[in-house]
Amino acid sequence: MTEPQAARAASDAGDALTADAMVRRRAERPDGGWRGLLYAASGGLLNPGPGPVELARREQVQRIRRPLGSAHQVAVSSINGGVGKTTVAACVGLVLAEHRGDRVVALDASPNAGTLADRLTGDVSMTVRDMVGQVESLGSLADVARYTSLAGRLQVLASEQDPAMSVALDRDEYERVCTVLRRFYNVVITDSGSGLVHSAVGGTLALADSLVIVGSPTADGASRVDKTLDWLTVRGHAERVADAVLVLTCDRADKHIDTARVRRHFEGRCRAVVEVPFDPHLATGARIEPARIRPATQDAFRELAAHLADRFDATEHGVGADLSARRALAQ
Repeated sequence: MTEPQAARAASDAGDALTADAMVRRRAERPDGGWRGLLYAASGGLLNPGPGPVELARREQVQRIRRPLGSAHQVAVSSINGGVGKTTVAACVGLVLAEHRGDRVVALDASPNAGTLADRLTGDVSMTVRDMVGQVESLGSLADVARYTSLAGRLQVLASEQDPAMSVALDRDEYERVCTVLRRFYNVVITDSGSGLVHSAVGGTLALADSLVIVGSPTADGASRVDKTLDWLTVRGHAERVADAVLVLTCDRADKHIDTARVRRHFEGRCRAVVEVPFDPHLATGARIEPARIRPATQDAFRELAAHLADRFDATEHGVGADLSARRALAQ
């Protein structure tokens, strides 16, 4: 090839008619706020572009949509009840299911008639106890879906509502349920029981890829969270504590408590801290209607979902081998 021919070939390569080269880039349009109103009122002639808040929201959504090569299991736990653990599990599940194109399921593993399904769908006609009895025969997504109910795009698996029977859901049964769920769902969110000593809760911690610990920014609440982190650390879970996401539910926050100081303390112990503000709709304890959740609360749960998605692994690997390795490490 002569020198002019080589130069022409290089030029042609640089001018290749790719889709990105042919389509003219348009300035991003704002979706809301005064910027969106100005854009709409001017018929698009005036475009100030999205503001920093909207850009941050879009960046979080992009993180939430991070590809997954294999199932990712999230454990939502607390050392005591009444701090909003189930609400956190429900809302972060709704956010992940809304923004992702794959399958997300929320499992209520509480041994004491958990309320996850009540808060999301109100349907407890089929429970995890029913699924355990047939777990060996579940060979398709349709088989599993018979035991779940639907909240938006989120699948929900209710806990047994009879406390006497729910205690029988031991660690081995929980792990068998998770094996099935990880086969058919990309993200599995477990609302574990309060406390850390129950058999099924131990299985939840052992199999989790990500850990969310829920507490409150009060004197007793912060103390209990500290004890939870200490308990996990002395039992060999120091790395898990350092990589955990701590959620502070601020519905019980007191004006005399220095919440910023509480946050800084836990930022030194965990990977991230998310504050969920008081929300009148969520505080009722009734069925969760996403449209009635305040924007600031929605922002908090989107932030939580983005932190979790930061640990999503795009590498494909076998589910069975993954669970076997986790069991070995937990022993």
